[in-house]
Amino acid sequence: MRVAIIAGARPNFVKIAPLMKAIAAAPSIVPILIHTGQHYDRSMSDQFFADLEIPPADFNLGVGSGTHAAQTAEAMLRLEPVLKDVKPDVIVVVGDVNSTVAAALTAVKLGIRVAHVEAGLRSFDRTMPEEINRVVTDAISDLLFVTEESGCTNLRREGVPEERVYLVGNVMIDALEASRPRWSRSDIAARIGLDRGAAYGLLTLHRPSNADDPKTLESLIGALRTVAKQLPILFPVHPRVRHLLVERGGVRWPRLDDASPLPASGMFCLDPLGYLDFIALMSGARLVLTDSGGVQEETTMLGVACLTLRHNTERPVTVTHGTNRIVGTDPSAVIGAALRALEGAVSKSVTPPLWDGKAADRIVSVLLNETPDHVGGAGTATAAA
Repeated sequence: MRVAIIAGARPNFVKIAPLMKAIAAAPSIVPILIHTGQHYDRSMSDQFFADLEIPPADFNLGVGSGTHAAQTAEAMLRLEPVLKDVKPDVIVVVGDVNSTVAAALTAVKLGIRVAHVEAGLRSFDRTMPEEINRVVTDAISDLLFVTEESGCTNLRREGVPEERVYLVGNVMIDALEASRPRWSRSDIAARIGLDRGAAYGLLTLHRPSNADDPKTLESLIGALRTVAKQLPILFPVHPRVRHLLVERGGVRWPRLDDASPLPASGMFCLDPLGYLDFIALMSGARLVLTDSGGVQEETTMLGVACLTLRHNTERPVTVTHGTNRIVGTDPSAVIGAALRALEGAVSKSVTPPLWDGKAADRIVSVLLNETPDHVGGAGTATAAA
């Protein structure tokens, strides 16, 4: 069985790592790893492949950056001849980036079956490009692998046949748990001058709704600087956001000097971090502030307080079971929520169902049973055996 696994951006790499390992343990599957090149520099791609022990891609399409339309179209143009050549029985796409929907559209038009990992998540906010990618990919996929029960509910509401839907757990958590021995040994805290046991916050910020509007970006940075008076906030800056900050000016701050001890307060920029260093910092943080979906899931498993700088989430289980709180982008609301989180105990995190590190194994089990001669064999929206 020839399975093409397609990834293009940093969040994808975390999700394919456990899948590649599970597939490697299945001798009847021939994997073909295709990197679209949506994220392409060392900090956003190569470092993640190294940290997560992902084998080199069989194909790198070199799509690069661009507008949503240009990036999606270029990925389709470059992927089509590759799929015609390798003739996979099924492609596996993960998450909700442009590479995900581009690959799904290309494959389905070629008559190749599509499996979507992390299906069914919905923010119900059509202004988010990721939401459009999720809805379109799910609508044309043959197998839909779901991380949480809300995904099954959403797909059922949208009319997706039950026999296509599998609640399998979360491959992001597979990656987190499999790499725990390595990220727990990271010396990133010492390298940036953190005293052992010192309190600090961790910030990620990259979504267009936050970064592209100058007023929103500046008001968020202002609010976070207020929070940073209570404890240092570390900000690994996405390359795209760094460009925006430099271009607009007025919201920059000194980058952290690795040779100096970390001050007791203030906001400090870091270069983009590899997966192991980032998870290590997250695991030790007193508070995480983010607009990322994956970080909401990782903090839930790590039991770290998380404030989501958005007005919605496509991952509601991180609120009902985890430590995540949706606080929006109003500066006063962000400051108030952060100060309350610093003063109080973290809400107890309850591990969501099937977030047990075995999601990739369940996915591979379904793929092996869902050969072209055996379509729709499970007939259920619960976990595959």
